Amino acid sequence: MSTYLIRKGDTLSALASRFNTSVSTLAKLNKIANPNLIYAGKTLRIPGHSQSDSFEPSKGTKRPGRSSGTKGGNQVEESRGTAGPGQATAAMRKLASAGRAAALSMGGYNSQGLCATGVSKAIQNAFGFKVWGNGNQIDNNLPRDKFKQVNMSLEQALKIPGLVLTWEKTSSRLGSIYGHTAITTGDGRSSVSDFIERNTLGAGGRSGLKIFMPTM
Repeated sequence: MSTYLIRKGDTLSALASRFNTSVSTLAKLNKIANPNLIYAGKTLRIPGHSQSDSFEPSKGTKRPGRSSGTKGGNQVEESRGTAGPGQATAAMRKLASAGRAAALSMGGYNSQGLCATGVSKAIQNAFGFKVWGNGNQIDNNLPRDKFKQVNMSLEQALKIPGLVLTWEKTSSRLGSIYGHTAITTGDGRSSVSDFIERNTLGAGGRSGLKIFMPTM
């Protein structure tokens, strides 16, 4: 067991990934009632590491201080205000439905290597506009007045319908160049693009995840 000093910009999901543990484990160990809200300057207990492991700033490193205009001083938020599984908006449900329809019309349960095409088709069918780019470009092309980036784990996102997932890279040759993108169905497991991926959590070798929520 060791400790880590939470820094401004940290999220519990990112720290869980960094230290090879889970959000629920960290939350339970540190008695965190709301895993979506942690505070810079607080100490986090990390399981599975020896006391000799050092996650604290080196001596002389300035610890995070209060920043003017920040609510609660050093408040670090992760997906505050994001709709939960039972609170998805009509736009989110519409996108999830359009995503499934697009996937079934393209590849069914087999990838065609056209994930961005499937996601773009779903967005166009749901909202009437098209988003261009491949799997790792769509995140930059989503209209910011219609989508907002949210911070949560993939496990959390998959429980919510109608979120857009983008990865910078995957383990395949084309995926290492073009990344991957998909839309959550809300069942806690699957996502859709040009096909229905039954177990998105089990798809390894992906990195650079970003998650976007429609705000229309």
